Amino acid sequence: VQLQASGGGLVQTGGSLRISCAASGRTSSRFVMAWFRQIQGKEREFVAAIMFNGGNTDYARSVKGRFTISRDNARNTGYLQMDSLRPEDTAIYYCAASQTVIHSNWASQNAYAYWGQGTQVTVSS
Repeated sequence: VQLQASGGGLVQTGGSLRISCAASGRTSSRFVMAWFRQIQGKEREFVAAIMFNGGNTDYARSVKGRFTISRDNARNTGYLQMDSLRPEDTAIYYCAASQTVIHSNWASQNAYAYWGQGTQVTVSS
């Protein structure tokens, strides 16, 4: 599976941005796509995840209620809609995927075998 992320950019505080991650290759019934982010000087952290089969989702506490993860199964593409953006959301966002990760491990980056290139999201104050 190969992942191609797109859609980052510069937005003002309170604005919105949607980033996408297109997956190519065969995906299993347990395919999970996640977004992680790395703020400069900090470790990569979990943002959100979605299981393509069924649409179950999970979010980090810091983005819950502001970010929405979704997927288009026909296009094998996942999306992260980011609303009410804050300067502290500025980071490089990475999409990741796994064919086997169980729900209790969704927030662990070690559980994901496939990674896309990062996309920069910058929120100006």
